[in-house]
Amino acid sequence: MDATTTVRDYYDSLRHGAPLDTFFADDRPEDDAISKVGISERLVGSDAVQAGLRDQTLSTSDWVVDSHALRVTERGDVAWFSDDVALAWTDEDGERHEFDTRWSGTLERRDGDWRFVGMHVSAPSKL
Repeated sequence: MDATTTVRDYYDSLRHGAPLDTFFADDRPEDDAISKVGISERLVGSDAVQAGLRDQTLSTSDWVVDSHALRVTERGDVAWFSDDVALAWTDEDGERHEFDTRWSGTLERRDGDWRFVGMHVSAPSKL
């Protein structure tokens, strides 16, 4: 599987309420911790990222993830991506959230599989 397929599979898993935590790498003692920045939170460390994603899967539903500009580059065992994504979901209180978002991130190939080591999702605002 290549890095592009991994990003697309992540989007598909998000849409279908499938587990997301396995898409992220585990921290390595010799490196700084992985991180995931979402629209409303910043998670640092593989344990925090994976727990946050498990909680997100349990507390949200009806995801829309429409990719409009996915760009992925691979160089050896490292890849990076960016995308514009129309994102929407329903939270556990029944409230619907919709955003035009920007995504970027870094993946690393570990033991033959691509894993996210950093991800940033933001919602632009007008100045």
